[in-house]
Amino acid sequence: MTDVVEPGRVRVRLDLSYDGKEFSGWARQRGRRTVQEELESALRVVMRLGAEEAAQVELTVAGRTDAGVHARGQVAHVDLPEQVWEEHSEQLLRRLAGRLPMDVRVWRVSAAPPHFNARFSAVWRRYSYRVSDHPGGVDPLLRGHVLWHNWPLDADAMNEAARLLLGEHDFAAYCKKRDGATTIRTLQALSWERRADGVLEATVKADAFCHNMVRSLVGAMLFVGDGHRPPSWPGEVLSAGVRDSAVHVVRPHGLTLEEVGYPADGELAARNLAARNRRSLPVAGTGNAASSAAGCC
Repeated sequence: MTDVVEPGRVRVRLDLSYDGKEFSGWARQRGRRTVQEELESALRVVMRLGAEEAAQVELTVAGRTDAGVHARGQVAHVDLPEQVWEEHSEQLLRRLAGRLPMDVRVWRVSAAPPHFNARFSAVWRRYSYRVSDHPGGVDPLLRGHVLWHNWPLDADAMNEAARLLLGEHDFAAYCKKRDGATTIRTLQALSWERRADGVLEATVKADAFCHNMVRSLVGAMLFVGDGHRPPSWPGEVLSAGVRDSAVHVVRPHGLTLEEVGYPADGELAARNLAARNRRSLPVAGTGNAASSAAGCC
């Protein structure tokens, strides 16, 4: 993966959203329906690419969301031949709308600035997780995006616990470990607010997330909110550095990737280098680094 676009090609940024219910996540998987496969297939068709050009249509994404996770502000990029971009750029958005299934929408297509990389240029990702503790359950019109928790939740206690998790930490206790990948992250925001309709909404923002991190953090917060654990408990789990069986990975449908933040154009190259260095660990027995997975949450 490189930040330097090959001569004769244009890096194109796509801003998109999707309902994750019927997808096995973002990343292409054999025999499974994924967002990446749907979008790459649509691009090949609407641009009428030949076999060689079509084989080079491969998207890089800001965050590889898990099965069932939604996105409102996902960002991806793809490198296209200059002549293909010149021919199709003005009509590409409308043609994608006609080709893509209704649970995936592209809202913006644009030529990216030099050194832009949808994944490594990102300085933060912001997610929301939505929970209802109404004794009657979840509004049927929201059931695909809101988790029902069958205990009353104390938002103040959850926010007290959340404050202890902010900052740079090793989140190994809240991540599914992957070989060669660091679990050190900077949690920039974690807070809960009860909306007017009674739904509790968590805002979770970090430079990046490791696998299952957001859903594990939410699981710990819910255990505090319903009184099963004190507000100090999530911080104690974090300090212990190992998975606690009481920390549940909550279901994915309450989670939505809301927004991805990028620096000014002139800072992209430096950001890419810093992100790559930060998210890698030396491979045992070598001097090489193994890049961490972009999968999330």
